Amino acid sequence: MANIADVARRAGVARSTVSYALSGKRSISRETRERIEAAIEDLGFTPNAGARALATSQTMVIGLFVQFFEDEFSPAMLQYVLPISDAAREAGYDILMVTEADGPHAVHRISSSGMVDGVILLNVAHDDPRLPVMRKMRQPGSMVGLPGNPEGFDVFDLDFAESGRILVDHLAERGHRELTLITPREDVYERGGAYAWRFRDAALQQAATYGIRVRSYFGQTQQPAINQQLNEILGAQPGTAMIVHNDAVVAALPSALYSRGVRVPDDLSVVGIFSEDFGRLFSLPYTAVETSPNKLGRLAVQALVQRMTSPEGAAVPRVELVAPHITDRGSTR
Repeated sequence: MANIADVARRAGVARSTVSYALSGKRSISRETRERIEAAIEDLGFTPNAGARALATSQTMVIGLFVQFFEDEFSPAMLQYVLPISDAAREAGYDILMVTEADGPHAVHRISSSGMVDGVILLNVAHDDPRLPVMRKMRQPGSMVGLPGNPEGFDVFDLDFAESGRILVDHLAERGHRELTLITPREDVYERGGAYAWRFRDAALQQAATYGIRVRSYFGQTQQPAINQQLNEILGAQPGTAMIVHNDAVVAALPSALYSRGVRVPDDLSVVGIFSEDFGRLFSLPYTAVETSPNKLGRLAVQALVQRMTSPEGAAVPRVELVAPHITDRGSTR
């Protein structure tokens, strides 16, 4: 395995010059830098992470804190992990994904150890217990998900309230006056999943302005409970339309409707809220609001990298709610 001395010999420079090129602590000529870069590529040299951290006070690692709950659908959460990982790699950073159940302890342990240059949070709750710990750490942080008090962090999320209103508008414009709403599980609300109540409350309020009657259900996330619940809902006069804000339920919906002989949109209009990639993965033919996990993940990484690399010039932390857009796939009548 090549080391820094090998690179120096190949480039015809001193070891200290190679160190300066890697750390950026001193300026070197363009010609010398190009020789060093060519030697690094020829030898397949990878700087030791520990040595690099000592030389530059940077680990080039981002801590990604995510929790996988039994009552949530893991494929949906993974939609956010991949774009964050891709964006970090493109910016020259590795990802340390931490899934420890004790979130506050995990943030304190990783940040105080100096293992990461910055932190990104997923699964953000309204009163997230990790935020007080993050406010004490020296590294900057960003998050995908809107907490009750976002002060001090760059926050990116979908405008879930507007998403609920858009879907109700879509059905109201087509004359629907009685519909079923399937939401995340009740556990999500209880632990502060604000995205769930932001969507539900806005949808219910918008429906009320149209005089639309709504039957709302906390959806399941595991089989066979999902199919059992769908059969009960479909057998209890669900109205003429259905809004699904539950990834596990909407993924199972096509087969449940087929098994009961329910045709969309002839017998039942269906709309949902999920990403295009998720819809493609489960072959979902439903009109839906795009959840934009790719855009949100990349925004969180870009804002964090800006703060890690230019802390003096970083702007005031911002909260950005991505405007929803609806894709009509012909599932409403």
